[in-house]
Amino acid sequence: MSNEQTIEKKTFEVTKELIDNLVSLINEKRVVEINNTLHALHPSDAAEVLSNLPEKARFNLLLLEALDLRPDTVKELNNTLQKDILNQLPTDNVAEIVNQLESDDALQIVSNLDEEKKIDVYEKIPLQDKKLLEEVLKAYPEDSAARIMQTEYCSVSPEWTVGETIDYLRETDDLPKEFLQIFIVDDKKRPLGSVPSSRVLRNPRSTKMKDIMDETQMLIYGDWDKEQVGYLFEQYNLISAGVVDKNNKLIGMITADDILTVLKEEAEEDALKLAGVQDEAITDNAVKITKKRFVWLLINLFTAVIASYVIGLFDGNIQKVVALAVLMPIVASMGGNAATQTLTVTVRLIATKELTAENLFKIIGKEFSVGFLNGVLFSLISGLFVYFWFYEIKLSILIAVSMVINMACAGLSGIAIPVVLDKFKIDPAIASTVFVTTVTDVVGFVSFLGLAGIILGI
Repeated sequence: MSNEQTIEKKTFEVTKELIDNLVSLINEKRVVEINNTLHALHPSDAAEVLSNLPEKARFNLLLLEALDLRPDTVKELNNTLQKDILNQLPTDNVAEIVNQLESDDALQIVSNLDEEKKIDVYEKIPLQDKKLLEEVLKAYPEDSAARIMQTEYCSVSPEWTVGETIDYLRETDDLPKEFLQIFIVDDKKRPLGSVPSSRVLRNPRSTKMKDIMDETQMLIYGDWDKEQVGYLFEQYNLISAGVVDKNNKLIGMITADDILTVLKEEAEEDALKLAGVQDEAITDNAVKITKKRFVWLLINLFTAVIASYVIGLFDGNIQKVVALAVLMPIVASMGGNAATQTLTVTVRLIATKELTAENLFKIIGKEFSVGFLNGVLFSLISGLFVYFWFYEIKLSILIAVSMVINMACAGLSGIAIPVVLDKFKIDPAIASTVFVTTVTDVVGFVSFLGLAGIILGI
């Protein structure tokens, strides 16, 4: 009989029982038990619990004086909730959180504070940390590489030996908690190369650092967009990379865990933008969400009016043959779905920089061909379906021809529209869906209802 045991690991779930228990503790102001409950969870799980608390319970929770929110829990909160919580917490608590976090997380915390609260917090953190935070916030935009970097890093002279480097690592407190790369810099802090920390441990103490360093290194400028940085990490399988200013002076480093967060946020953002939804959090109330969604729904209303106007141009044909009104949504719907498939692929290609000037026309031709071939296949299927429904061969021919036209146009518009928008510096993930849907609706209705007059003789 085997002594091996299978250990089943389950992902954390926020249960109604857990939330109800925590709400009861909040109502009874049993702060010690609240702290114990939250501290027993992983910081990410504790943040998820806070996100799922009813708004009133969360407000009352933050009023408890002895509440002990761990810094690692606060940094895991989404931006909206983090802002609400930080600006409600006492200044001393926020300053303590900032002081315990590494610079990249501290920067995120400070950037989410109201100006008045930020000034109060600055008075309670070390002067050196305050200067670093202020410098990055003022010099670099919100979505830049510098905003996700750690200002703590390990750098040594190329003339140092392995022994001197190891002694420095042991004796110096002002270093990152974890790092895999040691930067070799000149006297002006300009990177000359880097050495993996494992290589330092495996070489004799007398070896010079310049003799074991990698001269080829990937450096990132602080003003680069963080999405571009994410692409570089993914493209070159980076674990960490140094960040330099415009004078090539080393100012920090970015690690893979930060990039995972960036890639996740960008993927979620693009997916939401394709549906005309952005910056929504589970903690947002109905009014706030309504405001965010209203604009794109309004644009959709205008494009729907355009499609309806096109239908109105052929109202005489529809009145003569009622079957046209029954069948025309099929053509428009198939074109819309085909275009959305192409659109989704195109937005991904643009985001990952796989769509270039060299392969653009090749991919456009391929997507047009895919749309045309799908159109041919579905024209046969829909043509047979319509024939056995209405027993009218001319209706079958009509829907078959219009299906080919609309799906071919869908393939073309699904790639052409996001490419054109990107050319004009308009985010294709936001604006493409509305335009593509309008094109496929209009082309579908015009081809179907326009050909009806020719094929059916009406």
